[in-house]
Amino acid sequence: MKSFYLTTPIYYVNDAPHIGHAYTTVAGDVLTRWHRQRGESVWFLTGTDEHGQKVMRTAEQNSVAPQAWVDKLVADAWKPNWEALNIANDDFIRTTEPRHTERVQKFLQSLKDSGHIYAGKYEGPYCVGCEEFKLPGDLIDADGEKLCPIHSKPIELVNENNWFFKLSEFAQPLIDHYKNNPEACQPESARNEVVSFLEGGVSDLSISRSTFDWGIPVPWDTDQVVYVWFDALLNYATAVGLTDAPDSEGGKKFAATWPADVHLVGKDILRFHAVIWPAMLMAAGIEIPKKVFAHGWLLVGGEKMSKSKLTGIAPSDITDHFGVDAFRYYFLRAIPFGSDGSFSWEDMSARYTSELANDFGNLASRLAAMIEKYCGGKVPAVAKDAALAESLQITVDKADAAMVALDFQGGINAVMDYCKQVNGFVTIKEPWILAKDPANQAVLEEVLYNTAEALRALAVLLHPVMPATTEILWESLGAKEALGEIGKQEISNVATWGQLPQGATVTKTPVLFPRLEVKE
Repeated sequence: MKSFYLTTPIYYVNDAPHIGHAYTTVAGDVLTRWHRQRGESVWFLTGTDEHGQKVMRTAEQNSVAPQAWVDKLVADAWKPNWEALNIANDDFIRTTEPRHTERVQKFLQSLKDSGHIYAGKYEGPYCVGCEEFKLPGDLIDADGEKLCPIHSKPIELVNENNWFFKLSEFAQPLIDHYKNNPEACQPESARNEVVSFLEGGVSDLSISRSTFDWGIPVPWDTDQVVYVWFDALLNYATAVGLTDAPDSEGGKKFAATWPADVHLVGKDILRFHAVIWPAMLMAAGIEIPKKVFAHGWLLVGGEKMSKSKLTGIAPSDITDHFGVDAFRYYFLRAIPFGSDGSFSWEDMSARYTSELANDFGNLASRLAAMIEKYCGGKVPAVAKDAALAESLQITVDKADAAMVALDFQGGINAVMDYCKQVNGFVTIKEPWILAKDPANQAVLEEVLYNTAEALRALAVLLHPVMPATTEILWESLGAKEALGEIGKQEISNVATWGQLPQGATVTKTPVLFPRLEVKE
């Protein structure tokens, strides 16, 4: 069985992660957790891009050797950040690891041997921030200086003897591919941009640098290093055994994993992933990824989040106040994935209070209190409210279709609409009024069972988004003991009504989403 294989970009390690990086990685985590709960085999890769001029210069500015600089950042900033955000990645690739370096060199040598690489001279503009050879038309003019439109910093003119990849040969095959397989590049706006770029004509690509040495040596010309993007893009395949013999462990892993199902990228690195990367694979006769999905930018004060412009916010600035699960929930719920979205503290506070604390958290704590008070802390006999049960099936179908299509907002909305319906059910049935007359005990217990069973389903459906909180709720409902681990509950089975058994012990827990301290 082929694994569902998802990758995030590998992130530059010239600085610590900001919430833009966290946004992509959380999206990847939620999607892979969802696929695991569909009963699929999953492989989730993230990692760090550690070569290139930008990293080298940052290390020099800090008077440290590049390897020592990246080692420290990965150990102190990147890996701890993903742990703190509860990211369940299966692998973490670093481009300075021998497994990557050796496979890149083997791959490159095979392209040279098959006639896809030739010697040439590169003259033109280069942005160190993007690590990208720029076209003159890409630049903006400011007082006679040519600036990179993304970093608003002057470009550098490069004049080097390099090795070139025959990228131009793959423009037409790529145009055909995207026209015949529209799902291969999403959303539609991203695909249109890629096709129009390809139709405008594509030059061959310089794939080596000769003026510095921080990179993977070109195997047949060790005075040059591999261009950082050519090296970095290969991580998605080197991490799972690219170039290893088919009968080796790496070769078997590659066969079980490749091609990638989804490459998640920010839209500013779309061309690398939707033009250069598939062309490299086509040249090597390797299947190209099924989907590149370019999400939008997170904006702060109208500007794309970046360290160079000081708009970068550390994830901990937000999680220390709202908690990790609210962070994970907010960014995928508030912003349609694929569009730009603005982060605002006020909007996050409002959603935290109305959607998480009031709609979801309050429902859970009210139920636990009522079962304790009216049923001795035990789940009453199984009962079935037809409207809640039918609505749950519709919710599961809707949420599943949306999540698999990377419409996180649509998937979460479907689940939260169901949460509102359950709240409405409790409000109409008024169990606290029913409890005043012992003659209503049977009806009261039916109401409480239906509410508990709906909460079981909500816990499973929200687990990929808020793993820690739903784990607490799962245990509170007595579901862990009765039904096993929450992460093992399959989406296809969620809507089967009546799974929470009579007699399961319900316990009160601390409030799932505590009242926020007023931030000065």
